[in-house]
Amino acid sequence: MPSIEPKVKNSAYTKQRALSNVQMELIKLYSTNLDYNELMELKSLLVDHFSQKAIREADSIWRKKEMSAQTMDDWLNE
Repeated sequence: MPSIEPKVKNSAYTKQRALSNVQMELIKLYSTNLDYNELMELKSLLVDHFSQKAIREADSIWRKKEMSAQTMDDWLNE
């Protein structure tokens, strides 16, 4: 896996760190010159992906803790 060597400010040494798989894919994507509409589409896809992931996780937690709309109403009225 490729690594980068970021310089530590005001320090005599550098720290070596590997790039994540996401960073590697984004670097590959950087070589693609997207027009504005394609860029907006890509941003929308990323937002949709991560928002759906967050919603699924929240739903899972609510089910595990047996929470309901009444739980939310109770919280709002505390």
